[in-house]
Amino acid sequence: MAGAADRRSLGRTGLRVSPVCIGTSPLASMSALYGYEVPRDRAEATILAALRSPFNFMDTSNNYGGGSAEVRIGQALAVAGGLPAGFVLATKVDADPVTGDFSGERVRRSVAESLTRLGLDRVQLMYLHDPEYHLTFAEAMAAGGPVRALMELRQEGVVAHLGIAGGPVQLMRDFVATGEFDVVLNHNRFTLVDRSAGPLLDEAAQRGVAFINGAPYGGGILAKGPDVQPKYAYRPASEALVASVRAMRRACLARGVSLTAAALQFSVREPHVTSTVVGVSEPERIGEITALLNEQIPDDLWAELDSLAPGPESWLN
Repeated sequence: MAGAADRRSLGRTGLRVSPVCIGTSPLASMSALYGYEVPRDRAEATILAALRSPFNFMDTSNNYGGGSAEVRIGQALAVAGGLPAGFVLATKVDADPVTGDFSGERVRRSVAESLTRLGLDRVQLMYLHDPEYHLTFAEAMAAGGPVRALMELRQEGVVAHLGIAGGPVQLMRDFVATGEFDVVLNHNRFTLVDRSAGPLLDEAAQRGVAFINGAPYGGGILAKGPDVQPKYAYRPASEALVASVRAMRRACLARGVSLTAAALQFSVREPHVTSTVVGVSEPERIGEITALLNEQIPDDLWAELDSLAPGPESWLN
């Protein structure tokens, strides 16, 4: 099993990253989404802990908390004296939060906003974020559209590498097939209970594109259980999926293993997954992730968990 200090090639970028990427959306204090608030000082302490940890990869976005996640990262970077050597910070361009505009002009504004908040003059990895909510693939790729603007920003040296981040598997495959993206981030579609990202993992590997797996716990159900979190990927979980999670939890308990560790290691142990995004909300979570990676999981448990997984009828698209 990969350790926290291990490094993997981030596709063809030349960068090397840890098997876990620290996610920062909880640090934006989006109580409507997560059900709790994160004070500024706690967020800063969490980011500083991440910068000092064995993990060297962090993910954020222009629209997390209306930009507050990036602001808090920028404040922590100022305290730390900048990004540590070898640390990789990724952020995302987002549509205008009021108008929904996702034109090339909006992409340039989004990048400028992010750089100002982060206190940086360039970013190593910039994703196009959730295009499925705002425009078609053809519109995204058109002249004057967001992808063309990102390509220009790459040529200008403002961003080093481009990524695509979203949900629908076929749409993500379409973007990967353009050859313009070095990284694809997909969420909730490669977990213990949903394997729908399989074709995307294969295609990314064939093209030398790094696959980043988001939401290995499916929004919390695989970490907290269905009694506490009855949703999968922010939607009510089906009866079949809930039954599967309960059965998996019983199988893990019988072996003295936490389902949380199994859910995380399921993603980390997959050769085609470069890194797995795990959101954190306090400094202690960093050490907890390391402990989850270090839990010993019997080989035969993986086969049992596979047999307990729900079928494709329960998967996301």
